[in-house]
Amino acid sequence: MSEARIRRGGSARLGNPRSKVRVRSAGRERSLKRQSRFDRLLDALPISAASLQRLATWAIVAVVAGLAGLAAIFFGLPGMVHQEAAELAARSGFEVQKVEVQGVERMDELPVYNIALGQVDRSMLALDLPKVRGEMLKLGWVKDARISRRLPDTLVVDIVERQPVAVWQHHGQLHLIDVGGAVLEEVAASAMPDLPLVVGPNANRQTAGLNRLMENAPALKPMLAGATWVGNRRWDLRFQSGETLSLPEGDKASSGALVNFARMDGVNRLLGRGIVRFDMRDPDRFVLRLPQQQSAKDDAATAKAAGAGEEG
Repeated sequence: MSEARIRRGGSARLGNPRSKVRVRSAGRERSLKRQSRFDRLLDALPISAASLQRLATWAIVAVVAGLAGLAAIFFGLPGMVHQEAAELAARSGFEVQKVEVQGVERMDELPVYNIALGQVDRSMLALDLPKVRGEMLKLGWVKDARISRRLPDTLVVDIVERQPVAVWQHHGQLHLIDVGGAVLEEVAASAMPDLPLVVGPNANRQTAGLNRLMENAPALKPMLAGATWVGNRRWDLRFQSGETLSLPEGDKASSGALVNFARMDGVNRLLGRGIVRFDMRDPDRFVLRLPQQQSAKDDAATAKAAGAGEEG
């Protein structure tokens, strides 16, 4: 009986290791199968495993750098660094000390210098050029401006001036204006330039239309002394010889009337004959107004002629 127990016990002890070996062998086979599938997936990629590892490393570095940058922006570190760099540049002599203005012919340069040198931060690195340009564009004479730095301490301002084309009289004041109606500067009556005078509310905004109108009669354009914008709808033209021409409303009608008047003046010399006004507002009539004295003389001559006829 003891021998039988020993054999059973021995067979039992001998059986367990074999079963464990089989289990470990099966797990190793499954691991090898999984590994071989992963290897096949890596082999199918167009890059090597080493390259893939480098890409993963750089991706991690990029994420960390991005997070660090966001933290720096949140705490205002870039602004502090930029400010410190600007102050260091100013202490080193890179600060606006001189302004060179180009392209100015008529306007006063002093406002340009005041804007360029009046900035709170005059460091050449920190100077806000778009802001300086925007302030200069608010000056009446300035149509455009280009701002640039010339190291170490010079700001170069290139101005494009507006061109005056007329003098606008409004509320008893005289102002130079350009073709777009922009007010350039106030002028004194004693210093009137040799430019047409436009009169009336919003007449400055109609200057471009007046120029186009006069282009239809180039022979009359040098004779124009001024124009009044009447009722915000039509023009009265005043010539240097003293006459006034009343034009109808509308671009087409006024242009046609002016061309007809220029033709009649070329044939009959209407201007310079002492006529006060030519009225062409009615397309079917051409009305002339004579001076008051001459009109009274004409009426008296007409009456005398009529009386002589009755006596006869």
